Amino acid sequence: MAPRPERGTFRFDKYFLVMEALRASDAAITEHAPEPMPRPWLEAVHCPDYVEQVFSVTVPREKERRIGFPVTEHIRDRVRHTNGGTWLAAQLAFEHGYAANSAAGSHHALHDTGAGYCVFNDLAVAANRLIAEGDARRILVIDLDVHQGDGTASLTAGREDIVTFSMHAEKNFPVRKARSDHDVALPDGIGDAHYLAVLGEHLPSLLDRVQPDLVLYQAGVDPHRDDKLGRLALSDEGLQARDRCVIRHARQRGVPVASALGGGYGDDQHAIAARHARSMLAMAAENARFTAPGADSSTIASAAL
Repeated sequence: MAPRPERGTFRFDKYFLVMEALRASDAAITEHAPEPMPRPWLEAVHCPDYVEQVFSVTVPREKERRIGFPVTEHIRDRVRHTNGGTWLAAQLAFEHGYAANSAAGSHHALHDTGAGYCVFNDLAVAANRLIAEGDARRILVIDLDVHQGDGTASLTAGREDIVTFSMHAEKNFPVRKARSDHDVALPDGIGDAHYLAVLGEHLPSLLDRVQPDLVLYQAGVDPHRDDKLGRLALSDEGLQARDRCVIRHARQRGVPVASALGGGYGDDQHAIAARHARSMLAMAAENARFTAPGADSSTIASAAL
């Protein structure tokens, strides 16, 4: 059992509950268990000294405070697998058009430390490796978590082959924002119609300009109106419309999408898990519109250890 975080907000049980919700749905899903992310792949993005601290379970107390929980052996092993899940989801997305990692989306982790419940930045690590391996020439990271993807932005700053787009609540964490390639800061309390209009204004032109070979999508559900750490006001239907919008615009252009779970916070973990599951199922259903009849279009790279 993972230790309870000091601030009492992050709950590890939601990951298992997400998989339970997916399995209980009527959708035909295919589960895949990821391999742990190799250490050299992590060190290509994160400071090797910090990677050693995580692997040896010697993360300094001040860094654990930034992360929000102690980095134990269980956490070390877990984050290696959740990072591997994003890499695997990307590989599966090339094959199926869409695939999801049922964990990760750790967009706050920085070069030499974790932060905001994130230990390693799976989005930056996976993007870097996909390009290094020649699987993609250019990757677009779409981050629609309620919090800015500051870690991803800083880890990929200055790169033309990894483009970052973050649409987030302006007054939410982190207080000091990084600079994404394309930032859209939203006022508190906006609902479905306003949110979807802004997304529709920016996303199509961004895809046309970047012309990515893959989208890595941080699909946090914390823009929901009931989220404990959110400052926006999307409904369940609004979140699903957001996710279908991302898939539709990407797949219309022939671009595969790999999503990661991202944030979602509250006291009712079953409700949070159901929100995440509906998000993935909505994306899989939208992707099915762009696949051949009978094709396997709903794939989950499970990292819910």
